[in-house]
Amino acid sequence: MTVNEKAILVGVDGSDASYKATWWAANYAKHAGLTLQIVCAYSLPSYAAVSFDATYTAMGDDNVAHTDAQEILSKAKAIADEQGVEAATLIVTGDPSSVFVELSRNYNLIVIGNRGKGGLAERLLGTTSSSLPAYAYCPIVVVPYTDDDGNLMHLNNTITSVVVGSDESKWGLKALDIAAEFAHQWGAKLTVMSAVPSFGGMGMFASGGATGAEANSIMESYLEDLDVRIAPIQERFPDLVIAKSVVPGSAVTALTEASHNTDVVVVGSRGRGGFTGLILGSTSQGLLQHSVSPVYVVPRKYVEAAESRLDTVPASPADVTPKSLDDISGVQEVSVPTADAEAAHAIEATIDPEHKA
Repeated sequence: MTVNEKAILVGVDGSDASYKATWWAANYAKHAGLTLQIVCAYSLPSYAAVSFDATYTAMGDDNVAHTDAQEILSKAKAIADEQGVEAATLIVTGDPSSVFVELSRNYNLIVIGNRGKGGLAERLLGTTSSSLPAYAYCPIVVVPYTDDDGNLMHLNNTITSVVVGSDESKWGLKALDIAAEFAHQWGAKLTVMSAVPSFGGMGMFASGGATGAEANSIMESYLEDLDVRIAPIQERFPDLVIAKSVVPGSAVTALTEASHNTDVVVVGSRGRGGFTGLILGSTSQGLLQHSVSPVYVVPRKYVEAAESRLDTVPASPADVTPKSLDDISGVQEVSVPTADAEAAHAIEATIDPEHKA
């Protein structure tokens, strides 16, 4: 494994969804032996509307916002502390989308929660022109809070299964490489999934599409392509259990369904095959909005970061040149006390119905 000293960054805004992301990030940091940093972002006057999911009474009062941010960081630190992970804390003011993109140069991974009540996640996932999973310089994990019906999702301490959406693009190949290393870290089973694209607005296997013989030939061709992509992964990780899956129709639907039976879904943010638009497409239909397990996104910019000078993708986030915090406007490192264990237990009991103190 590549030695990488960069930390994991998790964003919080006081929502239960962001605290759940903190739990996942701390659990992974502990397993991977990486340090953790927690960042709380706010901007005025938008803070008045979002208010970190807390009561906000003093319109435009930066001191109140700053104090609330410290309290949120204190609770998030307590969640990390419960897992034996000591976390540093940052406060970001201004537009979080642009700041997080710049911050992403400095981290191994950024973790954010989803399905909160607006706030940070909404601004970071945002539109396709500003979405963090598209433009970050390091991979992003988006942790769901509930399913589409509002049911709270349980998060496992141990990852036993990983599924990756794979195509032949450089983004798909990098996603496969990262998924294999991630699964290897946990001793998890890896399922490599490829989607057969649709033509003429109709899936190949829909009525009026390919015949049985043609469908079999197409499936065999896709399986052969998978074998070629998987071969170097199997050589690199000979003990890794790998399953192959070729699915007709929507890649979003296939991976969303797979998320019900796996611990992490890995996908690239671009690609020429069936996964094109999976992240950059409509958020109402995208995987990030419907997955019930964390989605590990390999961003476009991360893959392209080193191409202009190396003609290759970065082997790991360690290859991306970091940027000093002093050169990133609106970032302040702060020291906050850790909330007591009771506060952490109360939050954990809220964010996970299967939590045991």
